[in-house]
Amino acid sequence: MKLIKSRVLFDGVDEKQNLLIGFEVDEIRYVGSRKPEENRDTEIILEGDDIVVTPGFIDSHSHIGMVRSGEPGSEEESNEQMNSVFPLVTALHSIYMDDPSFIESVESGVLYSTVLPGSGNIIGGKAVLIRNFVQDIGQAFIMEVGIKAALGYNPRSTMEWKGNRPSTRMGAVAMLRENFIKARKMQALLQKEKKAIDEVEPITEVFMDILSGRFKVMFHVHKEDDIMVLIQLVREFGIKAIANHCCDVHREEVFVALKASSVPIIYGPMDAFPYKVELKHESWRNAEKLLNSGAKFSIMSDHPVILQRNILYSLRHMLRFGLSRANAISKIRSCRNYWCT
Repeated sequence: MKLIKSRVLFDGVDEKQNLLIGFEVDEIRYVGSRKPEENRDTEIILEGDDIVVTPGFIDSHSHIGMVRSGEPGSEEESNEQMNSVFPLVTALHSIYMDDPSFIESVESGVLYSTVLPGSGNIIGGKAVLIRNFVQDIGQAFIMEVGIKAALGYNPRSTMEWKGNRPSTRMGAVAMLRENFIKARKMQALLQKEKKAIDEVEPITEVFMDILSGRFKVMFHVHKEDDIMVLIQLVREFGIKAIANHCCDVHREEVFVALKASSVPIIYGPMDAFPYKVELKHESWRNAEKLLNSGAKFSIMSDHPVILQRNILYSLRHMLRFGLSRANAISKIRSCRNYWCT
C-alpha cells in the first residue's frame, strides 16, 4: 500500500490534520494517523508541511468537451439548432475526450463533470455526469442527470435557427407548458387504457418521464422574474427542478423562495463578465444573499465561461462571507444532493 502523509485533509465535510491516506492502484484503502499495522508492505511516497489533500472535485455545470480548447467557435457543439424543443439530444454524443481542457482540469483536481447542452433551446437535451480522466466517452459516462431547459433571454435570441422558435419569454413558457400538458393528457389516456405506450411519440414520452420524476429539469435561469416562472412550473406540474446560474438574483427572498419550493441551485459562474442585460445585477456580493438564505447549492464553472481548472478560485467569495474552508470545498465535491435519486 502506498501512503500520502497530509498536513491538512479535507474529506468533503471536515478539515482534519496530519493523516495518512493509503491507496492501492486507484482505490483508497486507509485513512488514519498511524501506519496500518495489518499491512506491513507500506511506503510513504509523499509527505511535507505543504501537503493538502482534498476530494476529487465535481463541476456541477459545464460544456467541457463540447466547446473545445484549440478549435474554432464554429465547430463547438453545445446547441443543436434543429428544433427549440428536442429532449432526445444527449450531451454525451457531442463530447470529445481529447479536448486538452480535460487534462488541465484533472491536474487541478477536477475529476468529474456534469456536461449539459447549451441554453439556446427551450429544451436542449440530456445532461450527463462523466469522468474527466479517461480516454473516450464509453469509459467516461457515469449517468444521465437531467433534462436541460432554458428560461429568459437565451431561448428567444435564436430565432434564426431551425424549427419553431419563440420571440418572447412568454412564448417560450407556453411551448414548455404545451408539452407538459400534452404529456399529462397522454398519461391519463394510458391509465384508462385508451392508448398503448407504443403509440406515444418519443418527445412526449420524455416529458412523461419528467412528470413521473424519472428526470429532473436543469433550468438555465438568471433573472428573478424568470425564477418565479420556474417555481410556478414546479407547482403546476409537480416536476423536480434544479435552478442553474441564478447570477442576477440580488434579493435574498428569491433564494428563500427556491428553498421553500425544494429547488436546489447550481450557482455561477462566478467571476465571469456580465455581458448582457440579463446580468445587470450580477455581482460576487450576491453570494452573501445565497448563503444567508440557507438554500442548498453547489458551484459551477460553466466551462469555458470560466475555465474548469479555475473553479477552486471561485470559493474565495464564500470565504469572504464566513464559510469555513471545509464548507466551501464541499460545494464542489459532491453531486448526490442535486440529481441522484
